[in-house]
Amino acid sequence: MSYLILIVSVLAYATGIVAQSYAARQTEQRSGVDPGLLVRLAGQKVYLFGFASQVVGFGLAFLARADLPLFLVQAASTSAVGVATLIGVLVLGWRPRPIELGILVVLAIGLIMLVTAAEPGVAEEMPAAVAWMLVGAVVLVALAAVPVGKLNGSTGAVAHGVLAGVAFAVLAIASRPLAAGPLLELPLQPLFYLVVVSALVGQWMLAAALQRGSAPAAAASMDAVTAVVSSIVGLTVLGDRIVEGQGAWVAVGLVLVVLAVIGFGLFSSQHTSAPAGAAGATAPVPAPGTEAAIAEEFAAEDAAEAEPRPGGARGR
Repeated sequence: MSYLILIVSVLAYATGIVAQSYAARQTEQRSGVDPGLLVRLAGQKVYLFGFASQVVGFGLAFLARADLPLFLVQAASTSAVGVATLIGVLVLGWRPRPIELGILVVLAIGLIMLVTAAEPGVAEEMPAAVAWMLVGAVVLVALAAVPVGKLNGSTGAVAHGVLAGVAFAVLAIASRPLAAGPLLELPLQPLFYLVVVSALVGQWMLAAALQRGSAPAAAASMDAVTAVVSSIVGLTVLGDRIVEGQGAWVAVGLVLVVLAVIGFGLFSSQHTSAPAGAAGATAPVPAPGTEAAIAEEFAAEDAAEAEPRPGGARGR
């Protein structure tokens, strides 16, 4: 059952990131750190839909953490980038290049390795010293937002994505011991409030990242940091277990997933929709206002704005 919950969580995350990306790009961008960004975004229905999808994804991932180790849950969550690409191919008529298909294969292999190596179990109690270190990490992210807020373009998107990744890693780590306990008693647990604060800080950093550059680059940097940091802490502190003799599978599988996510960040902004009447373009035109229409508009905007830089690097 935990595996099914995790799959649905990934689908919700993929839906949310598309909607949030579109809304963030339509919102006024102000120079420097902008604490009011989330307030302005809260007035947009598209962002609220994306946020609701993210909440559903988080809630389901939270339940999955009750039994599954962090290295599996977080790696699966990062695959939302690949799921979004796959949806674009099947529904929006994107035409992936061979390298993008190869990245999908690498991602799938990494996830399979992690699934076979994961041993379900309840997390160990978190030491107080580690909990305070997590609090310090969230405070550092908020402080780092001041100088990082001066960065724009792809550099700003990646930098804010890294900060969001740290905040969401704190969220994942803090929620792992909570997930196995009675849900009605969560407000009585100090870690619950750390989860709430880290979620708000992470959403703030993610929204800032999406404003400054491509959604794939922002999401890739965020997901890679979250997966690596939470996996290490889960294995070394929370007692996440690996099937005997398959430790190397976890290391290799996690590396493959992270490399695939970074690959999507580098290449997925180059997707283009199949032109009308083109062979194989069988996907119907989405109705205005639907989720598919939002995704198609955002994909088309990315394709129109993405220009290759000298040396093959891409940016806005």
